[in-house]
Amino acid sequence: MQLNNGLRLTWLGHATIKLEFGGQTTLIDPWVMDNPSCPDELKTFDRIDTMLITHGHFDHTSDAEALAKKHSPTVIGMIEVTGWLETKGVQNTIGMNKGGTVEANGIRATMVHANHSSSFTEEDGTTVYLGEAAGFVLEFPNGYKIYCAGDTNAFGDMRIIGSLYEPDLAILPIGDHFTMGPVEAAFAAELLDVPAILPIHYGTFPLLTGTPEALRERTQNLDVEILTLQPGESLN
Repeated sequence: MQLNNGLRLTWLGHATIKLEFGGQTTLIDPWVMDNPSCPDELKTFDRIDTMLITHGHFDHTSDAEALAKKHSPTVIGMIEVTGWLETKGVQNTIGMNKGGTVEANGIRATMVHANHSSSFTEEDGTTVYLGEAAGFVLEFPNGYKIYCAGDTNAFGDMRIIGSLYEPDLAILPIGDHFTMGPVEAAFAAELLDVPAILPIHYGTFPLLTGTPEALRERTQNLDVEILTLQPGESLN
């Protein structure tokens, strides 16, 4: 599938997404250094202009502090997550909450609901709770819209997200165990009525058993394209 007007999406493995447009780089849920799915050559970046974080779990935030301090992006997330990063010296944060929309570096980011928990375990073993998990609807200057669901199960308000924001692409977790698997992801596809889905958050660990093939089989009666990438591959 070809994206619209120069937007390039690269799956870095697990739930980490790199988006490039207009010479800028946006990183969603930064976990690269210890991410076993991320190709070694993609663990470093020339620039990061915008960073979006859906929730606090290690497999979505572990490299947020280091990358933010190195590249000085605008960091967008739930207000508890950005406040926690600020205590670690991260600057240029925008804390927000569900239903809100912010603009940064040409992107309109609307925070939407997700059903999941959100916390981070510090090196001393202390668990820090970081508000609620969320998703984002991103609108780019060319009008293309991407719904990044974050970690979640299927929930009825996905119909609202699809109807209100009309995303061109939905990025959905399908791994099962910690998020929805292919059965619920197929139901989410029906609720969203979206033309294309990129499944992520699968195969990283043995527990994450969902597959794109299983999702494709369960959505064959829907008018939706199930896209399949290997970590490091891109939609251009």
